[in-house]
Amino acid sequence: MFKPDLDFSSKRRQQLYGLLGDLPNRQRPIQAKTIGIAHRQSRSQPQHHYIVETLILDLNGIEGVPAYFVKPADISANEPMPCVIFNHSHGGNYVLGKNELLDGNVYLHNQPYAEALTAQGYTVLAIDHWLFGERRGRSESELFKYMLWHGQVLWGMMVYDSLRALDYVCSRTEVDSQRIATLGLSMGSTMAWWLAALDERVRVCIDLCCMTDFQALIETRGLDGHGIYYYVPSLLKHFTTAEINALIAPRPHLSLNGNQDRLTPASGLDWIDAELKQVYAAHAASPAWQLKRYETGHFETAEMRAEVLTFLGQWL
Repeated sequence: MFKPDLDFSSKRRQQLYGLLGDLPNRQRPIQAKTIGIAHRQSRSQPQHHYIVETLILDLNGIEGVPAYFVKPADISANEPMPCVIFNHSHGGNYVLGKNELLDGNVYLHNQPYAEALTAQGYTVLAIDHWLFGERRGRSESELFKYMLWHGQVLWGMMVYDSLRALDYVCSRTEVDSQRIATLGLSMGSTMAWWLAALDERVRVCIDLCCMTDFQALIETRGLDGHGIYYYVPSLLKHFTTAEINALIAPRPHLSLNGNQDRLTPASGLDWIDAELKQVYAAHAASPAWQLKRYETGHFETAEMRAEVLTFLGQWL
């Protein structure tokens, strides 16, 4: 039976972070430049308005990181609000990036998350990751090779930017740093559980359509379903997917997946669920882990969206 060991978990986080290549200094100051501020009206709820700040963040000292910070228009400066770090997907759409927060995507439920989350009283941050949105210009394979030559890992640099984005939101006066969640679909799903595993400031993790067991992916010959950005050298020598996600326990974690999704083999979902049920039970936190499955493919349904909002309302 698994027994919680906080020192062990801390060491495992350090080990996981150490696999991510040569990363910039985590202690360097973060600079933020405001490009514009706009008021928006929700398309699905005309009575709801929210504010979109367009930012350039200096997170890594290499290149600026375009970002959106959104918040309800009626937010009170005296009442810090919970914050959701929204991780955009991949889908081969290098143009979209952080705009997925504002505009949605073909495989997301029809109400953009900027509208859905601010309507529930959350602030939200989304950044363009390397290669995407306003950071596009090089191919994925080109950047992966360039970074590899320099001792860097593309996924590591992406995760680093997410960790620094977390540092940034914790510095904002509108944000209650004790109430931070992260969510995303596909690549954004994987980012959500890596970010939550590596940083305990993330209080709630929600991943959609990418709780992929690495060994099951190999056995089903699904490795090419993920871009080259996804692969971390020597990872499987030290971690399974379940072992990474165990670092999130006992914090609340909701995982939503489709049984027809080739990126999340069914046998792998079985293994992960069984192991994490044991981990959360050992923490006396069984209700905080939920893996739900649907007879769908790689997309978010209306039922999934309702589960996301309910889980946030319950735990954040």
